[in-house]
Amino acid sequence: MSKLSRTSSPRGVQPRPIHLQAAARAMRRLLDDPDDTAQVFRIIRALSGDSFERLYQRMLRDSSARRLLDEQRNILPALQDLERLRGLPEATLGREYARFVDREQITAEGLVEASNTLDDTVFLDERARVLSRRLRDTHDLWHVVTGYQRDLFGEAALLAFTYAQIRNRGIGFIVLIALMKAWREGYREAMRLMWNGYRRGRREGFFPAAYWEELLVLPLAEVRRMLKISELPPYSPLFSTAYVAAR
Repeated sequence: MSKLSRTSSPRGVQPRPIHLQAAARAMRRLLDDPDDTAQVFRIIRALSGDSFERLYQRMLRDSSARRLLDEQRNILPALQDLERLRGLPEATLGREYARFVDREQITAEGLVEASNTLDDTVFLDERARVLSRRLRDTHDLWHVVTGYQRDLFGEAALLAFTYAQIRNRGIGFIVLIALMKAWREGYREAMRLMWNGYRRGRREGFFPAAYWEELLVLPLAEVRRMLKISELPPYSPLFSTAYVAAR
């Protein structure tokens, strides 16, 4: 009997096989178009294996994290209410999130649309679905709190941070390929930034268990203190051609 089967009760999702070829195809498309978010979800689904199940079981073992799932919290409506978030006091997390999505010309619905058409996950426990959606919907909140921008280097660094937090093999694969590409093309700063993201993700607060609904109204500086977020080293962002053209 595996360690996972001894500790998991109940199981959150149906076991998912590894699909290397599907991951390779999606990675080639992602390298051709770094802004194609759907390919990120394809890679994660192709390579996750039992990664999500292990994260889910970790959440259940922690009383505070488990309560978050038991309450079936949905952060999406709060993030969609940009009028309310824009009206929060200056420098609060919610106000900074609204400023971030306005500047980047994105919406909370964008990640939903990119993932929903690809989601064939069989959830065995509704709380696992809650966790899955929460991870998806808070991605841009993670940007705001960590300080990484949506440029190519910042996205790669945030994925390295995310991998350190949730140990998803698909995310780890994307980070590894990004590191190899940065090394081959001489982007040493990007390599350092990704390593920084991984180190920060290992030693700082556990984001999946954060009660973001309550944190939105707090000053961003206070949220960072609560989650033990270290200062982001300065870096020079590199934006994709499509990103620049859209601006």
